Amino acid sequence: MQAYPQRLRNQVLRAFEQGVHPSEIAGQLKVSRAWIYKVQKRYRDTGVRGIRKIGGYRRSKLAQSESKIRAWIRSEPSWTLAQIQKLLTLEGISVKTGALWHQLDKWGLTLQKNAVRRRARVQRYADRQARKSQNKDRK
Repeated sequence: MQAYPQRLRNQVLRAFEQGVHPSEIAGQLKVSRAWIYKVQKRYRDTGVRGIRKIGGYRRSKLAQSESKIRAWIRSEPSWTLAQIQKLLTLEGISVKTGALWHQLDKWGLTLQKNAVRRRARVQRYADRQARKSQNKDRK
């Protein structure tokens, strides 16, 4: 659901200032009385007439550690997300693996595949091909 436009909020507050009853305002502007009371209360408590910001304003826990994380990955590119997560825990930052991956992706950082794993995969493929050719020879 979208927020009511600022124009409508201004009309509600102007009507309140003129002493119009909330039920009348609700009838004229076709909004609920509860919403009118909320707009008035927020203005009375905070002095803010505008719409509240919806989402996207919270900074990541990792934002202040970006340079440190980049240095870790530069020094040891074969580290996994779990290993980086443990280092962050030692630094006092608790973050889940998915959130860590999302932040690294946002920064344009990718974890490199481990060269040992790549060599092992190539070796497994070669072994599989050798077995296939041996089975063909036996038939």
